[in-house]
Amino acid sequence: MANINEKVLYPVILEPEENDVFVQVPDIKGGYTQGKDTFDAIEMAKDVIGNLLEDISPENYPKASDPKNIKLEKGQQLVYVDVDMREFKRKYPRTVRRNVTIPEYLNVMAKNNKINVSKVLSEALENKLVK
Repeated sequence: MANINEKVLYPVILEPEENDVFVQVPDIKGGYTQGKDTFDAIEMAKDVIGNLLEDISPENYPKASDPKNIKLEKGQQLVYVDVDMREFKRKYPRTVRRNVTIPEYLNVMAKNNKINVSKVLSEALENKLVK
């Protein structure tokens, strides 16, 4: 279960255009995207929020605006979009290069059996650390 402070909820402005829906996340710098329709626009909003907050620690996430302070223009609608940042990072993980030391015989056996050691290590760490 994710920590409550790893879940975010932001007001998002949707504006239908000719062939798509323009998306603006006013509280996050660079928070613009678009979708084919309203459903796709909301999914794209989740994606842009997740990507823009990915490298920020939860205590530094931008504060969500009070919807009363957001001025909508004709044709725009305000919706709330939530993102569980822990799940987002799990779904779209970045990889890092890391040196590990294993016994030579295990390395030989892994090569002979075409086992991806990085994948096995990642799965083992996830099983051990993510509950």
